[in-house]
Amino acid sequence: MPPSRSSALYGNLNLLILKSLETGPQHGLAVARMIRSASDDVLQIEEGALYPALHRLEADGLVKASWGASETNRRAKYYALTAAGRRALARELDSWIRHALAVSRVLNLTWK
Repeated sequence: MPPSRSSALYGNLNLLILKSLETGPQHGLAVARMIRSASDDVLQIEEGALYPALHRLEADGLVKASWGASETNRRAKYYALTAAGRRALARELDSWIRHALAVSRVLNLTWK
């Protein structure tokens, strides 16, 4: 399936980032790779969208950042969910599921 370049992707970017951090701290490139891999290469997050979103989430207190070494032993900024971030993830995920189910009903989609 070709990559998605839809503006709808960026409307869900916070949710995708928060979900990617659910299992533990990640640096920005790892977040983008996880989203791409989990979506079978359909969702590709560009750096120009990813890092501003990470900085906004940090400013909002949903993630915290700390410096560490990447898998290639380079200095990298790692992002981790805060307690507020975990609560926001749960709320956003619930909202997204309700929205997706409603749109699916309107489009008369069935999931296999």
